[in-house]
Amino acid sequence: MTTRAEADMPRLLLRLEGIALFLLATAAFAYAGASWWLYLVLFLLPDVSFAGYAAGPRVGAAAYNALHTTLGPAVLAGLGLWLDHSMLLGIAATWAAHIGFDRMLGYGLKYASGFHDTHLGRIGRQPAGA
Repeated sequence: MTTRAEADMPRLLLRLEGIALFLLATAAFAYAGASWWLYLVLFLLPDVSFAGYAAGPRVGAAAYNALHTTLGPAVLAGLGLWLDHSMLLGIAATWAAHIGFDRMLGYGLKYASGFHDTHLGRIGRQPAGA
């Protein structure tokens, strides 16, 4: 039988990964030398994907996931390194920091069943006994 602590361990590890990503990406942004105003402006930009939920949970989940997977910032960072372009690196770092921050708070990639169903578990209060 699995204990509650054992069942919660993967979620805790994923949240700790989120903290690490947030901190390291923010440090990478500082290292890139871009303006902190840019960081503040770009940090919440991936959340415009919430607008996809106006077209339904399937479209919303796809839009949210497209901007909340680390694939995008990884490709952008690779391009920034290849082109030696510090602005691309700064944007990629800010994007990754946003994703890490969300993961740290427990916001994971969404399932088409609804906004609250994520790869990190259900967001929000659980019914008693769930």
